[in-house]
Amino acid sequence: MAKKSKPEVWTGERCFIAELVNEERWPEFSLARTRVEPGVTTQLHALSVHEVYVIESGTGRMTVGDTAPFPVGPGDTVTIPRGVAQSIENTGANDLIFVCVCAPKFSQECYTTLE
Repeated sequence: MAKKSKPEVWTGERCFIAELVNEERWPEFSLARTRVEPGVTTQLHALSVHEVYVIESGTGRMTVGDTAPFPVGPGDTVTIPRGVAQSIENTGANDLIFVCVCAPKFSQECYTTLE
């Protein structure tokens, strides 16, 4: 049976998120599309699950753990190990849009703000 993804919502993380797949029947992973407006940096945070970003459009600067911030753009993939601090800044004039894959699936209990 096909299901529609949830609508995009504004989050305290300072971005818009639309959950595409996040269901009890698939506890192994979740999938969401994130949109960050120009000039915005998402909240510094860590997750208790492994996460991968796949950049679809826009340009940004990613911070993962203690590494120096690095540029990201369409086609880039960033892996974020569980428990590692992360944030992303939209450095362009257009929305920064990326897909987030979490394994196992994301729940709000996975999220810890570091600000």
